[in-house]
Amino acid sequence: MKQSVAGLLAGCGKVFVLCPHTDDEFGCAGTIARLVDAGAAVRYLALSRCEESVPAGYPADILFRECMAATRALGIAAEYVEVGSFKVRHFPRDRQDILEKLHCVSDAYRPDLVLLPSSFDMHQDHRTVFEEGFRAFKHATLLGYELPQNLISFNNTAFVALSDRYVRKKIAALSRYRSQAHRPYSNEDFVKGLARMRGVQCGAPYAEAFEAIRLVVR
Repeated sequence: MKQSVAGLLAGCGKVFVLCPHTDDEFGCAGTIARLVDAGAAVRYLALSRCEESVPAGYPADILFRECMAATRALGIAAEYVEVGSFKVRHFPRDRQDILEKLHCVSDAYRPDLVLLPSSFDMHQDHRTVFEEGFRAFKHATLLGYELPQNLISFNNTAFVALSDRYVRKKIAALSRYRSQAHRPYSNEDFVKGLARMRGVQCGAPYAEAFEAIRLVVR
């Protein structure tokens, strides 16, 4: 590590970002960028390329390519980015295969921190990933990231403060998803407004909020 990450999340030198779909890192992109800058070893997995959800007029692999560009913009090396082929909206059917995949990651990488969907997320794929991630990563601190489009309520019990630099990095990364520009949550004003609101709640210029699912102190 280039430097200690104690100022961010003490002891979290190995970080695993777990996303059901490409672009779900929306909920923690600023935190990813800050962790990378702090020297943490960050690995990323999106379980689906979402080919079934690609808007008309785009090639089938567009979300895979956009995801690679977005994670690169956040500072994650390509060799530490994986995009799987589980079918969108069929994760409940495939939960055992997903669990086995996550167990393999847990055994091989042994992350200190896992960023994953929160327990409040209503999307069926996200709910499955939360549940199987909770089972697979028993040794790690788990923080559930905030995806407002899928939430009725949210238990924001943890915050990561962000400077303007990391909000700009988040916006730059999300802008790589040109095929998703029509989504309301991709709007720059919305991204910045949410970060500003969460910053007000924790006394910072900007922040991302998380559900503290499991905290492991060593």
